[in-house]
Amino acid sequence: MSRLLVTGSADGLGRAAADALLSAGHDVVVHARNRERAAALSALVSRRAHLVVADFANPDAVRYLAAGLNDAEPIDAVIHNAGVWGGRAVIPVNVVAPYLLTALLTGPRRMVYLSSSSHLSGRPSLAGVNWRGASAGSYADSKLFVTTLAAAVARLRPEVLSNAVDPGWVPTRMGGPDAPDDLELGHRTQEWLAVSEEPEARTTGGYWYHRRMQQPHPAVDDEAFQDRLLQALAEETGVTLD
Repeated sequence: MSRLLVTGSADGLGRAAADALLSAGHDVVVHARNRERAAALSALVSRRAHLVVADFANPDAVRYLAAGLNDAEPIDAVIHNAGVWGGRAVIPVNVVAPYLLTALLTGPRRMVYLSSSSHLSGRPSLAGVNWRGASAGSYADSKLFVTTLAAAVARLRPEVLSNAVDPGWVPTRMGGPDAPDDLELGHRTQEWLAVSEEPEARTTGGYWYHRRMQQPHPAVDDEAFQDRLLQALAEETGVTLD
């Protein structure tokens, strides 16, 4: 049995992953943005999921969450599922929050980051990025950055299995009811990477779609770009990812 944190688990892919992992007998920490969203997790909490609440648009809330988790039973794996499609919260939620959790949490040996095929149209440039969300951010850029973060963690922390997953365009609240991909397949790969002992799941540095390795944007594996991204995030947050 593993102890896992699934961020953004009030609905959609995060909720489905948390539900499946609980059903498989794992110890799951579910996360909601606020108390109103947390009410949707009552069924999982009644099945002994542990609930945490933090607004990932606020870096201080992420720091507080990480500190609380570090004081509790160690987390074995994190599925960085929380994300937003548009608006000022895109960069803080989709990039800064997973960076802070990665840098501050002690113990996880598996990290799974939710990417998107949209990352392929992201711009590998950090010029003008507003990390604090003072202006609307680019979803494609945010997914390029978080996919690059996953690759950087794989390189810098060889003891951690770090991977990015494209779940497909699935019919969630974010994806919309007409999204063409399979919702069930949309959460299985991240669960597999988080807990499976199969040799393929115990690899690192991959970009996955439905349990098949894919080729990411060339910038993802560019170590110089990885380093520039980590430096920018460290300067913004005051927290270095070692």
